[in-house]
Amino acid sequence: MSDSPAATTNSASVASPRPLLAAAMLCWREIVRFFRQRNRVIGAIGQPVLFWLLFGAGFDRAFRFSESDVGGQSFLEFYFPGTMALILLFTAIFATISIIEDRREGFLQSVLVAPIPRWSMVLGKILGGTLIALFQGLIFLLLALTINVHLDFVSLIQLVGLLFVAGLALTSLGFVIAWRMESTQGFHAIMSVLLMPMWLLSGAFFPVPPAADVNVVQSVMHWGMRLNPMTYCVGGIRRLLYGQLDDKVFYTPGLAICWLVTIVFAILMFAAACKTSARRTTGDLL
Repeated sequence: MSDSPAATTNSASVASPRPLLAAAMLCWREIVRFFRQRNRVIGAIGQPVLFWLLFGAGFDRAFRFSESDVGGQSFLEFYFPGTMALILLFTAIFATISIIEDRREGFLQSVLVAPIPRWSMVLGKILGGTLIALFQGLIFLLLALTINVHLDFVSLIQLVGLLFVAGLALTSLGFVIAWRMESTQGFHAIMSVLLMPMWLLSGAFFPVPPAADVNVVQSVMHWGMRLNPMTYCVGGIRRLLYGQLDDKVFYTPGLAICWLVTIVFAILMFAAACKTSARRTTGDLL
């Protein structure tokens, strides 16, 4: 009887790391799976880079601020933060679409019947997608050497942190959508009507109109874009890359509010993913 408390303690110490260990294994599986599928690597990075180069070259003459506004910023420079956000979004889509594939292959059912909490499975899937998004975003960041950016070491660390939080939020959102889908076609349909407009209305492709604009349509657009949480992801990236910006040209939220909204967005989406995973789906064996 004297050994039972020690046995209980040892048993608790062995069992306690299991959820985190399971999450780490699922995260590693997502990373390995991603790099084994080269088409995902090319699609998630190549398409946004192609958009950046083509749109940048095509709109450069039509979209140029004066030197007195933001230093004569070209469309390539303006569109750069939006392309980074697009890479995060595409990675979130490709990472969470694997949930539908795992359900078809039976792997998801095996995870669901394992003696681990649901949040552990959610954390592993989302963290894997987030790290992949961060990796791709940092690769694309190397192209910042070709444009006029003001990025010191402190700003770089902040940018890495902001990309991680934004990737966590978008991957969690993708998880919530993918968990309810029974086919990849349905997931792509939701992506077209929800995720892509969410990116377009974030100030990534065209600037957020100033609040003082007297045009009613522009004013409605301004407040609609300000209610979009992805606007603050893009705005934070733009602040960290280019420093001080003149809000009279186009609205850009301050860095502090960008951090706050992005963190709250990530927390809410992760909580929604955990809650959604507790629901039974058609493919569940529970």
